[in-house]
Amino acid sequence: MIKLIKQFFKFGIVGAICFVIDYGIMVLLTELFHCPYLISCGISFTVSVVVNYLLSMRFVFKAKEDMNKVAEFVIFVLLSVIGLGLTELLMWVCVDKFSVHYMISKIVVTGIVMVYNFVTRKLFIEKKEPKEEAGSVQAPAET
Repeated sequence: MIKLIKQFFKFGIVGAICFVIDYGIMVLLTELFHCPYLISCGISFTVSVVVNYLLSMRFVFKAKEDMNKVAEFVIFVLLSVIGLGLTELLMWVCVDKFSVHYMISKIVVTGIVMVYNFVTRKLFIEKKEPKEEAGSVQAPAET
């Protein structure tokens, strides 16, 4: 359980870095370049996904040994595209249906999508660790 908490903490740090990138690009495109918020949100999310992949696979998740990097990246991107769809839908609902400012909506939506991202990446990308049976003692590895 402690390992999972540490992993989620690392995921949160990577997520915070990527959120700053995502949020910054979205605001920059929307405010400076008058890009519609749904388009700027899609562009910023896409940029942050690439950074997120690089950082996540380096510091958060252990890749499956039998999966090549191209397949790993494709799965990561596919899961992220679903996350983008969820982001766009929730942004539209918050902004257009509930009249919440797009900057505030982005913070709330990011929190929701972050949980989706962690769970799906853990299920589909991360190497599965062998489960230790409760009360069993494992022999030390031979050197």
